[in-house]
Amino acid sequence: MTHLYSHRVEVRFADCDPLGHVNHAMYLTYLEQARFGLWRRLWNFTGENSTTAAGGVGLILARAECDYKAAATYGDTLDVRLFLDGVGRTSFTYRYEILDVATGRQMAAARTVLVLYDYAAGAPVAIDEERRALLSRTFVDG
Repeated sequence: MTHLYSHRVEVRFADCDPLGHVNHAMYLTYLEQARFGLWRRLWNFTGENSTTAAGGVGLILARAECDYKAAATYGDTLDVRLFLDGVGRTSFTYRYEILDVATGRQMAAARTVLVLYDYAAGAPVAIDEERRALLSRTFVDG
């Protein structure tokens, strides 16, 4: 399966724990950076339009899971690859692979579930066919 988007991350010293490994919580930040990079391409997502970027509705992170495969360290360059894993009625799932660019080794595998949400109505929004097609758009040059 071709990934939709790829985001490069250089591991900063501040990302690491006292043992010199990337702290587990930073991997969720790397996933977020990849999602926001993709959303900038899909919806011109910015911090100022975060509740209206996805065609007039907001996006809520409903679930995040991460399996850690190997330890990344300061100075490593990581490739965060994002795949569309499925689209439901009001939610969609991304799958991620985090790879070490130098070795190709998989550092982590993850999934997130996002819900389209109308903040004014306080309710999830159905994903229509236009949004389904847009969610599948590929930016492999990312």
